[in-house]
Amino acid sequence: LLMSESVIVSHKKDRIGTIRLNRPKAMNTFTPELADQLDSALWAFERDPEILVIMLEAAGEHFCTGIALDQFDDKSQREYREFLYRIDAFYHTLWQMKTITIALVQGYALANGAGLAFAADFTIAAQSAVFGTTAINVGLICLGPAAPMIRIVGRKKTLELVLTGEMVSAEKALQMGLVNQVVADDQLQQSARKLAETLAEKSPLALK
Repeated sequence: LLMSESVIVSHKKDRIGTIRLNRPKAMNTFTPELADQLDSALWAFERDPEILVIMLEAAGEHFCTGIALDQFDDKSQREYREFLYRIDAFYHTLWQMKTITIALVQGYALANGAGLAFAADFTIAAQSAVFGTTAINVGLICLGPAAPMIRIVGRKKTLELVLTGEMVSAEKALQMGLVNQVVADDQLQQSARKLAETLAEKSPLALK
């Protein structure tokens, strides 16, 4: 596979690893392949003693709009269970990881995309970012994203967002504590990098 065709691209520099979702034309939606490669990339950096901070970013205009809807065709109940287990593996991985993660969010972060943004240790959102646990609107439910959200905003607010599918602006997400910073769109990379560098200078043991 050429690097340009990989659905996940990762590289490292100065103790900081970068993992990029790389399906910009498909709004970085999840497929089993993307989920598997994301999980592998997370574990590879987690096991790399040089890496202290991981930046999770996405190519194109949108961070991630959830699971690709064409993935929901013609599956048995068992196949669905296995499919969702694979797709949601990153939640369990992020929960177990000792390496600090920072999500950089631009455009839409919906359903599993919102879940990925909220499950990271830090979330930096561009002014243009919009978050939503929108699966309810297509007859599904955002159980994956609900797990990190419950820990951040509590049960009532999580239920409200998950069951209404309401979209939330970057500013509102900041007020709710779902993101750490909101920055101008053209400052997203810079601001996240600055945070990553600040963290990477700390004691590796204390960070973990």
